Amino acid sequence: MSGERFVVHLPVAAEDLDVAKRYARVISRAVGFLGNVDRAESTVSSEDAQGVHHRVFCDRLLAAGRRCPRAADHGGDCAPAARR
Repeated sequence: MSGERFVVHLPVAAEDLDVAKRYARVISRAVGFLGNVDRAESTVSSEDAQGVHHRVFCDRLLAAGRRCPRAADHGGDCAPAARR
């Protein structure tokens, strides 16, 4: 892809930060089959503080340039999550 790029923002309301992150993980995984979806960059923000982003997935690099698919701030070592 060359030239100008655009980012899609899809507002989804949630009761709290944990629920918002859970929604973002589910939505990201559901559309992950699309080649241009970068799940690792998924974030959520408060409606009143949209400039403050909370990462949804861990951002650590793994082998072969892939990123850890586990939740941000997960406990233990980074490792590929089991596919469901």
